[in-house]
Amino acid sequence: MALVIGANDVTNPPRAPTLQARFCGMPVLDVDKARTVMVIKRSMGAGFAGIENPLYYLDKTLMLFGDAKSFVGSTSANSVAGTNN
Repeated sequence: MALVIGANDVTNPPRAPTLQARFCGMPVLDVDKARTVMVIKRSMGAGFAGIENPLYYLDKTLMLFGDAKSFVGSTSANSVAGTNN
């Protein structure tokens, strides 16, 4: 599983030659190779490069919209509480 918080361009799977210049110098995280991808973002807006990310439309991608800090905090608290039962 891959957990992506707010990253758009660095998780964009296509690296077509026509797009290379727009991604020049950015690291590439191959999160699309994970079995499940969970993305936490405030919106579906494009990143710095202005390119839509097809990762967000894959069947294995779960999109969660909102504040990542509060979401991760509550998820962590629930996970810990669940292990204590």
